[in-house]
Amino acid sequence: MKKVLTWAGIAFLIFFVAYRPSSAADVFKSLGGGIMDIAQGFGDFFTSLVA
Repeated sequence: MKKVLTWAGIAFLIFFVAYRPSSAADVFKSLGGGIMDIAQGFGDFFTSLVA
């Protein structure tokens, strides 16, 4: 079951990128921005902790 869901997720990702490339780019851009915000928060926390 896990293997089927993995392959279905990969197929959906390929379909999404192939048929809606601008929407897919927006989704990945927002995910990347969220990850960068989290990393910035951790950096600020540890900077404040050490300083």
